[in-house]
Amino acid sequence: MIRKKICMVGAAGVGKTSLVRRYVESIFDERYQTTIGVKIDKKTMQAGGREVTLLIWDMAGEDELAQVRASHLRGASGYLLVADGTRKATLETACDLERRIREALGPLPFLLLVNKGDLAAEWEAEEHMTDIARAGWTSIRTSAKTGDGVEAAFEELVSRMLEGDA
Repeated sequence: MIRKKICMVGAAGVGKTSLVRRYVESIFDERYQTTIGVKIDKKTMQAGGREVTLLIWDMAGEDELAQVRASHLRGASGYLLVADGTRKATLETACDLERRIREALGPLPFLLLVNKGDLAAEWEAEEHMTDIARAGWTSIRTSAKTGDGVEAAFEELVSRMLEGDA
């Protein structure tokens, strides 16, 4: 069996915990719960004809940009940068986090998840999405509430992580 560690990183309140709960437990809860430190979930899936156990590290929001906890990131096979499509400042946070993670750990597979796609009327992220695409990042619009894009995002990241094992 293959084991892979995935870290969920992004500003506070972007929906990291909700995305993990949607993926692991297929549920969504409207109540906001702040993650303190890190919460670890586990899910086993099939990818490339192999069984893969994911250890998903849901890390506390990084609004202060003071520290990406390298000790929490160590051993990660990849990560999901999460931003809130209704708050463009969270995309700037994601960009800064990606740079600091790359400096600390080197290049790792990652995707940018622009969450809260179900709130299209409040969306602020469109103009930044073009810049992100130009930077060569893969971004996926997700909604933890409806489930849109969530499964596909995890499957895509796992596929990229397994490519490195080939």
